[in-house]
Amino acid sequence: MKLIYTLIWLSFMVTFLVPISSAMADDEKAREIMQKVDDRNDGDNQTSEMVMTLIDKHNKERIRKLSVFAKDKGEDTLRLMFFIHPADVKDTSFLTRDYDNPDKNDDQWLYLPALRKTKRIASSDKSDSFMGSDLNYSDMTSRNLEDYDFFLKKEIQVRGKDAWVIESVPRSKDIIDETGYTKSLLIVQKETYFIVRAVNWEKIGGYIKYMDVVNLEQIDGIWVGTQMHVAKKKGKQTVHKTILRFDNVKFNQGLEEDMFTVRRMEKGL
Repeated sequence: MKLIYTLIWLSFMVTFLVPISSAMADDEKAREIMQKVDDRNDGDNQTSEMVMTLIDKHNKERIRKLSVFAKDKGEDTLRLMFFIHPADVKDTSFLTRDYDNPDKNDDQWLYLPALRKTKRIASSDKSDSFMGSDLNYSDMTSRNLEDYDFFLKKEIQVRGKDAWVIESVPRSKDIIDETGYTKSLLIVQKETYFIVRAVNWEKIGGYIKYMDVVNLEQIDGIWVGTQMHVAKKKGKQTVHKTILRFDNVKFNQGLEEDMFTVRRMEKGL
């Protein structure tokens, strides 16, 4: 299961980037790399604890803590998050059914305990911010490779590791509208086929979102991004930043499928 936490998503200036010109056809080598990224073993029946730090342009911080659960159902992925801190978001929960079938839209629900209401996230809302962070709802699911053209731009090193720089261009306006991104650069580590950095150009506002996996470690043989930074910038100005840290990551926890339901998310931990 491709946890968004790959997506993602972060606060660095990308000095190695060059202006990108649109290519005319999909790049076979780039697609082969992205297929291996998609096929990478990312474990099953996962539990973890997430700390989400939100930092505004004045460096004022808000900290949120979550419990995260994920399970494979065939080729699909089920994910459930519960906010446990602070009090104003406690018991808020978020459920995702990430379908492997590219013709089927992923399902997402957000439960707001103060309103005792569950909101289904429409495709038209997936470019909106997820709980005030620099991630949007579309970042919370994996991308369908069939929706993009990929182009291998160059090879670089990131933290001493060889990597590919791949340009990702949506094939339709619908995908741009849903994700909120007009194009992306994905930096894929060769050794692990893990997206360790990404740059996303937003459709609205002229913002660019930088994502950086600060800490990548192997847990039970699975590569996991345990700390990631996401920064939204306009020009050289950072307007907001999100830091994600994952602790106590465990696989093979024997999670039951009936945990990943709207009724269960409304019940809480």
